[in-house]
Amino acid sequence: MKKLIFRGAGVAIVTPFTADGINFPEFGRIIDDQIAHGTDAIIVAGTTGEAATMDDAEHKAAIKFAVEHVKKRVPVIAGTGSNDTAFAIQLSQYAESVGADGLLLVTPYYNKCTQKGLVQHFTAIADSVHIPCILYNVPSRTGVTIKVETYAALSKHPNIVAAKEASGDLSAILRIRRACGEDLAIYSGNDDQIVPILSLGGQGVISVLSNVAPQATHDICQLYFDGRVTESAKLQIEYADLVDALFSEVNPIPVKTAMRLLGWDAGVLRLPLSEMEPANLKKLEAALRAHGLLK
Repeated sequence: MKKLIFRGAGVAIVTPFTADGINFPEFGRIIDDQIAHGTDAIIVAGTTGEAATMDDAEHKAAIKFAVEHVKKRVPVIAGTGSNDTAFAIQLSQYAESVGADGLLLVTPYYNKCTQKGLVQHFTAIADSVHIPCILYNVPSRTGVTIKVETYAALSKHPNIVAAKEASGDLSAILRIRRACGEDLAIYSGNDDQIVPILSLGGQGVISVLSNVAPQATHDICQLYFDGRVTESAKLQIEYADLVDALFSEVNPIPVKTAMRLLGWDAGVLRLPLSEMEPANLKKLEAALRAHGLLK
């Protein structure tokens, strides 16, 4: 197997915004709390971090701050994917230059591409850096699915070490594992599928749930790795209501709302993201209370 960037629960961390930028002091406090409660990796400037509404300077600043603040306590993985290959290369090289431990590369969105295009796109980015890359397959957002044979081809690249699988298709993940073997680690991209993907040889999760329940998310993985599978599955099931609440509206609307409810100065949601509908907010508050996170 290629060297893993991390094993366990990596947090797809929120970005706390002010009215006109990033709240770096609060960002640092959130990072410290995550590490103190067992988070195994910090994934910065991804979907949950609202990278889509960051300008280029903010995107780079968020990556640089996370790397410098974490100080190698856990790996920092930078979201540097784009639907523009040239820009993804530029951003990936920047992340490497400031010390990121790995890259998260989403499939091209909007303009999309063929499977041939995916191979060329990801290969060009991986060729441009010397740090490990995680492919991010999330067809519900991008309109593109990485097919099994495409994974098999890309897994031969020495810098492409893993995939964040958010397709929800466990049958496809089974076939990816068979096609790629030890050449490609799999992380769950869905908090309600951590244990099922671990059972297929997955190495952990890149998690939204970890923002509000870092210790529990870490424990779901660690219990499984320790051979305590029944306990791991029980914990996965126990948190199903909170996971449902965190995805009752498009991510990261609920999780950023939850962070504010828990006392973090997570700041505004940038348009086009809007505040939660009252019924969904009530469901979220109830789930947080049920797990003792909100009084």
